[in-house]
Amino acid sequence: MDVIQTVAEIDPAELEHLSNGFEVKTPQDVVRWGVDKFRGSLTLACSFGAEDVALVDMVARIDPSVTVFYLDTDYLFPETFEVRDRIVERYGIRAVAVKPLLTIEEQASLHGQDLFARQPDVCCRIRKVEPLRRHLGGFQAWITGIRRDQAPTRAHAGLVEWDKVFNLVKLNPLARWKSEDVWAYIRSHNVPYNVLHDRNYPSIGCYPCTRQVKPGEDPRAGRWANFAKKECGLHTETGPAQ
Repeated sequence: MDVIQTVAEIDPAELEHLSNGFEVKTPQDVVRWGVDKFRGSLTLACSFGAEDVALVDMVARIDPSVTVFYLDTDYLFPETFEVRDRIVERYGIRAVAVKPLLTIEEQASLHGQDLFARQPDVCCRIRKVEPLRRHLGGFQAWITGIRRDQAPTRAHAGLVEWDKVFNLVKLNPLARWKSEDVWAYIRSHNVPYNVLHDRNYPSIGCYPCTRQVKPGEDPRAGRWANFAKKECGLHTETGPAQ
């Protein structure tokens, strides 16, 4: 399969057609297509949550040279770093840390202490969105672990789509899966995972903005619990190719 040379050559209608075709295929089929189409210009976003470690396992089996990165916001749980180290050891990959331009101290100097507690959108923009934009600028496509049933903002995610926010192709191989599918994969392939999942943390982000989820709550209820906010800004315009 020919490699796409520039994003200008990508036809969004073609992506939508491809995405529809993948609805009856496996996540691995989506990954293989991305690897073949964007070889050397594909990157996997890994927060080391359940979906992302499952994708690391899939990608490592298909092409271990794919760049795996994570957003090191300086607010990650110690358990997140622990599973990062186990993933690196298990698969022999290099997990690239993408960091904000500002340290926490510099951010506090400019915006005041504990920005996350007052303006979480601004904090996410500084510590997640801008670093991600900077990293993705070096690639033509990225792989994410989002699923359609995680949040209303993700309900229409395509398996392959044009990312209007970051201007590149976005692959969501697990979009059709349920949480049960993810965990079945993790268990059947003995994939290392974040131990916080066993402590009622179904969705894990930065420690100041993540709490345990109570029985009966939505799985993302523990994210930004005191705010009307369920996304950090990385996937807010996910949808069919435009």
